[in-house]
Amino acid sequence: MAKGKLAAWIGAAWAVMTGGCGTLVGLDDGYYLHEGAGGGTGTGAASGTGPGASSGTGPGGACSGGGCPAPPSCVGLEETCGPRGDESCCATLEVDGGSFKRDNDERYPATVSGFALDRFEVTVGRFRKFVEAYPGSKPKAGAGKHPLIEGSGWNDGWDNSWLPANAAALKDALKCDLAFRIWTDVPEAHEHLPVNCLSWYLAFAFCAWDGGRLPTEVEWNYAAAGGEQQREYPWSEPADATIDESYAAYDCAGDGSPASDCELTDVLPVGSRPKGDGRWGQADLAGNMWEWVLDWHADYPEEECEDCANMAAASDRVIRGGAFVNDASYLPTSYRTYDDPADSENDAGVRCARDL
Repeated sequence: MAKGKLAAWIGAAWAVMTGGCGTLVGLDDGYYLHEGAGGGTGTGAASGTGPGASSGTGPGGACSGGGCPAPPSCVGLEETCGPRGDESCCATLEVDGGSFKRDNDERYPATVSGFALDRFEVTVGRFRKFVEAYPGSKPKAGAGKHPLIEGSGWNDGWDNSWLPANAAALKDALKCDLAFRIWTDVPEAHEHLPVNCLSWYLAFAFCAWDGGRLPTEVEWNYAAAGGEQQREYPWSEPADATIDESYAAYDCAGDGSPASDCELTDVLPVGSRPKGDGRWGQADLAGNMWEWVLDWHADYPEEECEDCANMAAASDRVIRGGAFVNDASYLPTSYRTYDDPADSENDAGVRCARDL
């Protein structure tokens, strides 16, 4: 993954989103969307159980009739996430739209429409539901499409080329590094840890199957930076660059051991560091696992981005946020890098976005 890889930038075309959003109603089955704030600013709390509305899982991302069923990864799932281990691992939170500077750089202004972003990185427990349903959980053509970006949905040509053939092969793919093997073939103690060893294709397939999608890079960056607050880290007040192990799992120190002692125990249960929650309540936007986003990697054009995404095919996809193995230099909200979308790494996971 991006442990030593600097963000080399290349020129490419960019796609601009057009369109509108769906309607959001309902609250059901432990899958909650609510307004709240993390990182010590704003009102409310990112508990995952407050009043609000459930993110849509039906066509177009909108629910109807006063309630939404739990998405597939949440059915029957125990509430074991968050700092107390008592939150729904499937909680999602609304991110208010607005304007900001991508990567905190004045050259790259952007405007982002409101969307929903899962509070937690996808856990082993949630991903197990996808594995249990596999290969029936492979997305249909067009699934996981961003409502404002043409051509952003699942390409059924990817099924045979980039997805495992069957459940046994998928389980093997989730064991990409035996020293940092989080996945277990039967439920054990890791169900509330973030799943790792995900290629971009598996990350996309899971989110699409679960009624969501991958966030665009600008959406992810906007949520991590707290929008116009332009936070250095997701938890930062605008001018504060404080970072230590009480905010995030990084530098192989999640278990309190020296950085030179990197173990599986340095990967923390999702939401374990509430001081590190972002403006809208998302946990672990820095550290724990790198998170895949929709975009192909390219240089930012020096022009206004209005709900933009880079859909011009290249060699690598963007991945953001830093991981448990990386030092602090990889965790700022301005840090962007990339990887081969077919790669499965011990520090690569995902967080799903959803449409309002």
